[in-house]
Amino acid sequence: MTNIVVLIKQVPDSGSERKLNDSDFTLDREIDPVIDEINEKAVEAALQIKEANGGEVTVLSAGPEKATEAIRKALSMGADKAIHIQDDALHGSDAVQTSYTLAKALGTVEGVELVIAGNQATDGGVGAVPAMIAEWLGLPHLTSLRSLTVDGESLSGERETDEGIVSVEGALPAIVSVNEKINEPRFPSFKGIMAAKKKEIAVVSLADIDVEAGDVGLANAATTVTAVTPKPAKEAGERVTDEGDGGVKVAEFLVAQKLI
Repeated sequence: MTNIVVLIKQVPDSGSERKLNDSDFTLDREIDPVIDEINEKAVEAALQIKEANGGEVTVLSAGPEKATEAIRKALSMGADKAIHIQDDALHGSDAVQTSYTLAKALGTVEGVELVIAGNQATDGGVGAVPAMIAEWLGLPHLTSLRSLTVDGESLSGERETDEGIVSVEGALPAIVSVNEKINEPRFPSFKGIMAAKKKEIAVVSLADIDVEAGDVGLANAATTVTAVTPKPAKEAGERVTDEGDGGVKVAEFLVAQKLI
């Protein structure tokens, strides 16, 4: 039996035009919100482990009320239940604050043996939250895995790097993050979608997980965005006519752009 918690996040669809709010320069999360694609792969990894070893899959997410839609997607895939940290004080929290909040929430879940997350969210791309959570909780962490196997009280996997494939292993309890090569997530069935409507979503506040409002949020974040500039419109590239000196012209262009 393996009791697993999967961390998921609702993000703007990666195919949409994203923008920051004019008031505080935080991400506008009302633009086509969906469950992050990498989180679907994390859910699939958890479900495969459950099917092989038994146990239970719980989804954990922090976000506004609308994030319930992403949670329901994970439940419709086959997760058993969910915890939704919903508190206005979380708005604008950075990666450190987010990891702390999720770690505190994980501390309230009994019998957790494995935590699975995506390697990085598409809205921020920090890629450090799973490792930060591991540090807060003092757990082993195996990151950016392209394969994952649980065998009894141990787990193993492969991490792909520029130098090659690295085999890693650890003991439960642990936290892992998976990359886009880990699997192809299943599509929710009609039965799964209907069943998800009846599954438990425990909504908790910061106070419920013993997090002080003064420890999170935009005003307490370690970084501050002071201004934003819209990305420039695409312009036509520079065309080089080869009259025997095309290679030289290309090289001069690359030097001017400080690319070589």
